Amino acid sequence: MIMTKDKITLQFVWGIALFLAGIGVFFRIPQVMPQIKAIAQFADVIGFIYFCFYLLGILLVGGGIKKIINTYKKHSEMRSS
Repeated sequence: MIMTKDKITLQFVWGIALFLAGIGVFFRIPQVMPQIKAIAQFADVIGFIYFCFYLLGILLVGGGIKKIINTYKKHSEMRSS
């Protein structure tokens, strides 16, 4: 698939946004969890909720890094040809 310079730039920015959203999740978890713990219905599954939030953060960071690396490779291929 041939990508134009604009598409490559957009994909790179999207990768950075995913990465930063993942980092934001990690910073937000300690602030939000006390509020979630206060809800009685979630008291029994608090471990699962922690797992889900951290998994979300890992997936966002990993997806952002993957997108940045792939976009960089495509940009390098485009420059070399």
